[in-house]
Amino acid sequence: MTEDMSPAERYALARHRAAEQATALAPFREMYEFELDPFQIEACKALEAGKGVLVAAPTGSGKTIVGEFAVHLALTQGRKCFYTTPIKALSNQKYNDLVRRYGAAKVGLLTGDNSVNSDAPVLVMTTEVLRNMLYAGSQALIGLGHVVMDEVHYLSDRFRGAVWEEVIIHLPESVTLVSLSATVSNAEEFGDWLDTVRGDTAVIVSEERPVPLWQHVLAGRRMYDLFEEETDHGGRGAARREVNPDLLRMARMENSRTYNPRERRRGKMVREADRERERRQRSRIWTPGRPEIIERLDAEGLLPAITFIFSRAGCEAAVQQCLYAGLRLNDDEARAKVREIVEERCAPIPDEDLHVLGYFEWLEGLERGIAAHHAGMLPTFKEVVEELFVKGLVKAVFATETLALGINMPARTVVLEKLVKWNGEQHADITPGEYTQLTGRAGRRGIDVEGHAVVLWQRAMDPAALAGLAGTRTYPLRSSFKPSYNMAVNLVSQFGRHRSRELLETSFAQFQADKSVVGISRQVQRNEEGLAGYREAIECHLGDFDEYARLRRELKERENDLAKRGAAQRRAAAAAALERLKPGDVIHVPSGKFAGLALVLDPGVAPGRTDRNRGFDHYDGPRPLVLTAERQVKRLAPIDFPVPVEPLERMRIPKSFNPRSPQSRRDLASALRTKAGHIVPDRHRKSRSEAADDTEIARLRAELRRHPCHGCDEREDHARWAERYHRLQRDTRQLERRIEGRTNTIARTFDRICALLTDLDYLHGDEVTEDGRRLARLYGELDLLASECLRDGVWDGLGPAELAACASALVYEARAADDAVPPKLPAGAAKEALAEMVRIWGRLDALEEQHKINQAEGVGQREPDLGFAWPAYRWASGHGLDEVLREIDMPAGDFVRWSKQLIDVLGQIAAAAPGGSPVARNARKAVEGLLRGVVAYSSVG
Repeated sequence: MTEDMSPAERYALARHRAAEQATALAPFREMYEFELDPFQIEACKALEAGKGVLVAAPTGSGKTIVGEFAVHLALTQGRKCFYTTPIKALSNQKYNDLVRRYGAAKVGLLTGDNSVNSDAPVLVMTTEVLRNMLYAGSQALIGLGHVVMDEVHYLSDRFRGAVWEEVIIHLPESVTLVSLSATVSNAEEFGDWLDTVRGDTAVIVSEERPVPLWQHVLAGRRMYDLFEEETDHGGRGAARREVNPDLLRMARMENSRTYNPRERRRGKMVREADRERERRQRSRIWTPGRPEIIERLDAEGLLPAITFIFSRAGCEAAVQQCLYAGLRLNDDEARAKVREIVEERCAPIPDEDLHVLGYFEWLEGLERGIAAHHAGMLPTFKEVVEELFVKGLVKAVFATETLALGINMPARTVVLEKLVKWNGEQHADITPGEYTQLTGRAGRRGIDVEGHAVVLWQRAMDPAALAGLAGTRTYPLRSSFKPSYNMAVNLVSQFGRHRSRELLETSFAQFQADKSVVGISRQVQRNEEGLAGYREAIECHLGDFDEYARLRRELKERENDLAKRGAAQRRAAAAAALERLKPGDVIHVPSGKFAGLALVLDPGVAPGRTDRNRGFDHYDGPRPLVLTAERQVKRLAPIDFPVPVEPLERMRIPKSFNPRSPQSRRDLASALRTKAGHIVPDRHRKSRSEAADDTEIARLRAELRRHPCHGCDEREDHARWAERYHRLQRDTRQLERRIEGRTNTIARTFDRICALLTDLDYLHGDEVTEDGRRLARLYGELDLLASECLRDGVWDGLGPAELAACASALVYEARAADDAVPPKLPAGAAKEALAEMVRIWGRLDALEEQHKINQAEGVGQREPDLGFAWPAYRWASGHGLDEVLREIDMPAGDFVRWSKQLIDVLGQIAAAAPGGSPVARNARKAVEGLLRGVVAYSSVG
């Protein structure tokens, strides 16, 4: 090929190659056995050119290569690189990856409960650790050149997302930021914000999956393609995809009525035939059992597979079902390898704990190639499952959605049991973003030619809605940023209140709010132009028509108010009359379908009522049960009685009367007609309207007649334009209120927080008090409560185990709220201290309400949860795992997770309490008491 080039072209090509070889990217590319994708090369070149980068790409596309290039670049330049992740498991995984590439001497790990080689030039950490380092002004930040924020789309998380924005805003300007995100639909908007706060940022978006993804629905014995003639190949082509007509037909058939009430007269045989047809239809549309699904996938060569079940108990049950069904996916050689790896990894666990942890049942599943994966498992167990799955020794994993969060655990097939999950507050449909994240695990790069996403058929499934989920590969990134008490004192300490306010206004939350205001502002501008035109149209040569229009509006509003009041009074009088009715009263129903003579069988008043509005939230008035003169027994509604009704006569209702018996109804209706058929009910006389005697209405009418514009020939035309002007003006004011509500929202919240902290003596203007400096060292949801407890000496007389019990209330939050059974608490001083903590929270809650700090908006202090106090106390006191877990309904993995969070907060308390104080000493002793056994197992290997 070079032979065909001119000497000048060959020279230019040689220079280009030489220039490429001189870059840091060239040796980096040689470290990989495969060619980098165009988006990876583009991002790495931008990074080497000194730009920050935002990379938005599908799960499994290899965007972490860009993060690894940032590590390579920092080491080449003799600078530091911090690699941050949202969860500890991801940090551990990335630490192990980087150690294999660069050696243990150059890589360290900081995750709150683990600190390995913290002086290394490359540090892997959770995002919270970096945030804390920034506020503390850590020496480790010296020489920092690059920060990689993996899974940066996590800033949408309403509980922890604010941390990502804090880091992005507060990182020194000299640091180059690498943001790695799943594919989001507003990557450009996020990139614009990064450009504003971090400087020149290249936005690289790749929507192409490295491995094509095929979508299926499994119903009965057949696996249907979700799309007909899918030529898109997971985003590589632009061909339009149609939903499989077989699925649409199946949904219509299942949702259609199989029994028509009009055909009742055709008798029992028709109904039986209908039921038989329904049974045959349903026999083709059923959801296979979990063992059957795995066997089916195995037979079709679609393993390894991850089945997402949005329940921990469901994951464990699925493994048991497969074991009971005799399912075996491993041969003897694979079984031996599994046992060898498991025994090696679990060797540090004492034998007495293995039974408590369900080790032997778990091992049996692993040997057969089957496992669960969820947050309730022991971290060591989860890591073993991940390792075995990647090695192909576990072929079927039943997992909760936490597995989808960045863990490098790709499969050939992903199965979704349902499209509904519990979101912490209610059962809700999964979003397109969640669907993309879950199915993104399907298809292993370099191993599989294609990946498969299988959704199980469920009753009332809508294939079109599923196609919408599968076809929408992106979702918008929405900020969840909110100021906190700890953030406020740290910001004021470093920058003062004015500069802190300005910094918060640079948040992505405010950026999005301001951007949304632009469209509303344009609408306000258009409205104002329209108002100017309307104003010209209502000008009257006789006088101020605006004033005349105002009088007309006031008159109309007054008449409407009186009419509503009159209608309400009539309804009240009618309801009161109904409440006075008794069984046996003969009445005349004034209106409705059953108007005419009727006998009251039951007044229909709620039990124990004497008026209509006390104690019944949904009571809309009496609903009497009557027998009409036409032999019908009906329950009437208040709407049938627009006017009060009075009894015309009284009748005795026979004790033998049965409203279901046609003969009983006929006899009693005949007696009713005989008794009262001749009575003509009094016609209800309409009372004089309140408006007729209202002095305000009379005054307004007189003013209208006196007004000069009343005699204008074009009065009604002017009035129509005036009405339009008023309506548009009202709409414009609403839009202006919306703009006001969205502008400076973060700064206003910050001002309220600072006002509360000033009341509590944590701040004096721009000065942070001694108490404020203590608060600055306490992170977490209940930072202010912890600080108040330290200030009030609530924990001064407690021992280490008692302090652990109290501190647990600052971190623990039960998965199921409002438990009926009160939690068991340690007796004595710990119980008194916990009660005092709740009292202090009550005082803070009232203060927050006074300052309009709203917990519903994610700001403020939630109520402390005492549910982990007893297990924390027992474990810190030295009791065994079996003994502690037997007393609580909590999986071992949850126990370890809450214990580690408790250790973290106790470390903060030790640092915040005065040096050498009993609380600081006991907090450190409590950490020692908790950090043992299963809690102390290192997850770094």
